[in-house]
Amino acid sequence: MAENRISANLAPADKEAVMQAIATIREKLPFLVDLTPEDRRKILKMGDKSRAFVNIEPQKVNVELKSRLYHFTQTLIHIDFS
Repeated sequence: MAENRISANLAPADKEAVMQAIATIREKLPFLVDLTPEDRRKILKMGDKSRAFVNIEPQKVNVELKSRLYHFTQTLIHIDFS
């Protein structure tokens, strides 16, 4: 018979440890936010052309280009597109 990998038993102490770890993560990373379904639809998705560009091996990218792209992406992070 196949092993049931969907159902699992977790000891109460282990459950408490996991919940505490999640609470710690939320405390240490307060900038993480939940996205609404509408927010998820608005997010830019990566298409085939974007993936091809992103998958370029880092050592093959010109150092000056990497610097420009870094500054550009950091600028985009701080722009409110709404």
